[in-house]
Amino acid sequence: MDTNTTTPDGVCNPVRNVFFVGLLVALVSVIYILSAVFIPPIKFPVGAYVDIPNGATLYETANILEDRGVISSAFFFREYIRFFENDSHVVAGKYYFDARLCLASVVSRLVAGDFHIPRLKILIPEGSDSAEIADAIKRQIPEFDSKKFLILAAREEGYLFPDTYFFFGTVAPEEVIAAMKENFQTRVKDVQLKILSSGKNMQDVLTMASIIERETVTPESRRIVSGILWKRMKIGMPLQVDATFDYINGKNTYDLTVDDLNIDSKYNTYEYKGLPPGPICNPGLDSIIAAIEPASTPYLYYLSEKDGTMHYAKDFEEHKSNKFKYMR
Repeated sequence: MDTNTTTPDGVCNPVRNVFFVGLLVALVSVIYILSAVFIPPIKFPVGAYVDIPNGATLYETANILEDRGVISSAFFFREYIRFFENDSHVVAGKYYFDARLCLASVVSRLVAGDFHIPRLKILIPEGSDSAEIADAIKRQIPEFDSKKFLILAAREEGYLFPDTYFFFGTVAPEEVIAAMKENFQTRVKDVQLKILSSGKNMQDVLTMASIIERETVTPESRRIVSGILWKRMKIGMPLQVDATFDYINGKNTYDLTVDDLNIDSKYNTYEYKGLPPGPICNPGLDSIIAAIEPASTPYLYYLSEKDGTMHYAKDFEEHKSNKFKYMR
């Protein structure tokens, strides 16, 4: 089919050709502009955080968004703001994009400062140490500064209360520690009088509670083991607990060797009598209560099977018999 525009006598009309070509170019341009403004980029980074620094110019902001794939054209972003938003300034900060957005919606978010940062549910189990807390947060918030958290949390072990928390995706290590310590103060408020009346200080109670947390699994066994450990201290016997080795070298009862038992560390309760220098994890409330309300029993020894079943003994001979029966 002949697509040339001709006059009635069959001669091409160049004016009409230019008109139709111009019309076609205009139509394509309009479609391109509309798609750039109202259709999200194919590779839009769903689930991404994009940081717009303080003091960033409109030009710099547009380039950041284009580089991250949030918009397809930095030029159209700038011109859209100038034309439709009266040259408004974008609000600096970290933005979260949980769904694909068109340029118009992105502009609306940035001009209004709608960061859309979600609060994430993070469970910190009882008995977690600071490294495990950092890992739990890092799994939910990949950009969390776990290295800085570990440095700050080193002196807070035992006081970071295990619980379910809701943190923003931009949460800083300082904010996590503050929230967990505040929760600790709230949760132990009702037992502080019991701690005072027990004649023990908070640090010793938390250190003992952290050992109990790692050595036992049930409320009953926590109180029995608490009684056994305080009794050992009273008679001048080493605590001889395996849980502290996880803090020293990451090993548990079933991995320990004779050489491990001879490690020169203040946390080695086979080598050093009394409590270790501080908590080895962050105990839950039940273990804290067990540390200040130990059960009175005739036992001096205990052992735990892999499923958490406890076996108690009054003397070392009975303890050796239990080990032969249950630890083979």
